[in-house]
Amino acid sequence: MISEMLKKRVFDINSDRLGPDCPFTHWKLYFKSQMQKISQSKFKSFSTSSEFRAGAYAITCSKISIGANVIIRPNTMLFADPREGDDGQIIIENDVMIGSGVHIYVSNHRYDMEDKNIMEQGHYMAQSVHLEEGCWIGANSIILPGITIGENAVVGAGSIVTKNVPSRVVFAGNPAKLIKKL
Repeated sequence: MISEMLKKRVFDINSDRLGPDCPFTHWKLYFKSQMQKISQSKFKSFSTSSEFRAGAYAITCSKISIGANVIIRPNTMLFADPREGDDGQIIIENDVMIGSGVHIYVSNHRYDMEDKNIMEQGHYMAQSVHLEEGCWIGANSIILPGITIGENAVVGAGSIVTKNVPSRVVFAGNPAKLIKKL
């Protein structure tokens, strides 16, 4: 058991991820100075005025940029693409509000090969996700690959965003659609 714990500790410290499944780094998220230190070392960029709170997940931190005044709340999942290349990044600009439980994905499982089980088909090519300045993503929303959320746009809680959201609008629903212009 000691050797397993040591391996897990090394993995947590060296991995390109943060979250409750990495207990040897996750505890640091409870303390602001430690959260800042680990977030700035793991993420591609991370503003000193932002927070990555305990209970949130980030996969492939090195492809995630978080601007100023952003809080990543518990149960949020940021899933960037671990494959090499510039595709599959998550870019969160300044002053973006993100509710708890938001999931952002840059790729999806393939399911178009009739002769293979879905589990064996791999993933489609990654497409970056971009949250522009001042937008608000309501709690428990899901942002799918290749989506851009425009400046000061609102995504209603529980929405599934399957297409780009223009600036200064409210999008909501499953799939999310235009509700009104701001």
